[in-house]
Amino acid sequence: MKSILITGGAGFIGSHLVNRLLSEGVWQIAVVDDFNDFYDPAIKRAAVEPHLSNPDFKLIEADIRNYEALTQAFGGSSFDCIVHLAARAGVRPSLTDPQLYVETNINGTMNLLELARAHHVKQFVFGSSSSVYGTNAKVPFGEDDPIFNPISPYAATKAAGELLSHTYSHLYGMRIVCLRFFTVYGARQRPDLAIHKFAKLISAGKPIPVFGDGTTRRDYTYVDDIIAGVRAAIDYDASKYEIINLGESRTVELRELISLLEKSLGKKAQIDRQPMQPGDVPQTFADIAKARRLLNYNPQTQIEDGVSKFVEWFQETARG
Repeated sequence: MKSILITGGAGFIGSHLVNRLLSEGVWQIAVVDDFNDFYDPAIKRAAVEPHLSNPDFKLIEADIRNYEALTQAFGGSSFDCIVHLAARAGVRPSLTDPQLYVETNINGTMNLLELARAHHVKQFVFGSSSSVYGTNAKVPFGEDDPIFNPISPYAATKAAGELLSHTYSHLYGMRIVCLRFFTVYGARQRPDLAIHKFAKLISAGKPIPVFGDGTTRRDYTYVDDIIAGVRAAIDYDASKYEIINLGESRTVELRELISLLEKSLGKKAQIDRQPMQPGDVPQTFADIAKARRLLNYNPQTQIEDGVSKFVEWFQETARG
């Protein structure tokens, strides 16, 4: 059996990764999650509840800001890999409480890297974000593009996590893969994210807030494709440090996204137009050539099918 620590393993992406690894039958999984109130903790508890009786699954309730609590999580365990997904997420909330984002996303990442070094963990996978590219004018976004102009505290903390990862890889020879996720969606998506929030409001006959004229573009990436990329990164062993984009490599206008939701829900959206928000970028667009080359990454789910699958899950969940 191989052993892995997944921080944020009760969250959206983390819980999908847990399901994937448990299905392989060769992993002992320890999940660290603090079940904070960024959104209803019951959603995350429901995601891990089916695994609590599984002898290959261990849940550790701890805040990654708490070094002592994390130290106890490592006690008696020897991990082959750490997948670090725990973070304070979201661009707009980071403008409201930047200190919390710094403490969690930078100090928490530092704690994990230091413990990985001290316990000789062979593989470290860091969940970064396309937000590090800021208002990058060159498209698609490539891993070698400069990231020195973030436009939100969240983006800045993710860039800082990548820099810390590089430092530890350089100093201690740690193998670290930083994955830049591009707008992940799918079943169990966080309720504050656009696709989930819009689906809920449209279904309830309430207006959806649209910031700007609806022409902003995102590289929406279905969660199953992201998990395939993360799974490949867990096994990646060709170099000591890599940054790799994980996206669909296709941009979709917000107007088109809303239209797809309307079609799948069978209901027209009421639009509440609002000004562009500070910290929002006009577009994201992943160059995934490197992911294809190094991870054999090959996204399978286009936005039309992905939205349909999400709505199917959303409606099943709403029915209870």
